[in-house]
Amino acid sequence: MKTRLLFGALLLAGVGPSLEAQSPRCAFRGAPDALDARQSPLDSVLIRLGDETAKLCYGRPSTHGRTMVGGEDPYGLPWRLGANEPTTLHLPFPAMVGSLALDPGSYSLYAIPEPARWTIVVNENTHRWGIPIGPEVRRFDVGSFTVQTRPLSPPAETMTFRFQGSGPSGRLVYEWEGTTFDIPIARR
Repeated sequence: MKTRLLFGALLLAGVGPSLEAQSPRCAFRGAPDALDARQSPLDSVLIRLGDETAKLCYGRPSTHGRTMVGGEDPYGLPWRLGANEPTTLHLPFPAMVGSLALDPGSYSLYAIPEPARWTIVVNENTHRWGIPIGPEVRRFDVGSFTVQTRPLSPPAETMTFRFQGSGPSGRLVYEWEGTTFDIPIARR
């Protein structure tokens, strides 16, 4: 018990491994110095559930005055839910994501957007480019669930995920253009 308390105190003091160091690294293609030149930067969100941390890695596209979802990325078709590499969820513990029971591991996420609701698809293949999402990608689908969208005002120029929650459950909050929705996530 004293060792656990000491380790916790060292973490809070900034000594020892950080939560970031304990979570998986976000995978990307290309040279590390090329990341700065990307139009859609790579980002991540730490998902603290209880005493463990999961991580969501994604590319952050910007609209630059365009209509993306429902425009350049049409409704009803699979979309990578980000930019560049697939949006990837790293789970060190069993979890409920939406209505899906997932084992520990890494999963890619993509969406099939519609005006009032989106289907979020969980896929086992994380070692691919974000698009295209055809039969060769979809054969690795684990399952899907639906989220209800809400209007976002003011609109968000750059796509963002953030985590809200405490204890064993929370939600990933998506915000981009004029749309927001929540993806429930909980330890199981």
